[in-house]
Amino acid sequence: MHIRTRKLIGTIVLLVIAIVWSLTAMAIAQAPVIADSKWLQAIYYVVAGLGWVLPAMPVVTWMSRPDPQ
Repeated sequence: MHIRTRKLIGTIVLLVIAIVWSLTAMAIAQAPVIADSKWLQAIYYVVAGLGWVLPAMPVVTWMSRPDPQ
């Protein structure tokens, strides 16, 4: 597979990951345990805001592999 094709597929996958992650994070943020505590909210939003990077890293690595010779 050529790098241009991998980048196209990877971009679509990253968009899906970002959309699903943000919608899930918003739904979980409405839980009463998190919504009632300012400290838990702060911690949750930092973790949720940075957490999407972990599933995105393998996709970016796969996208940036060079073409086979």
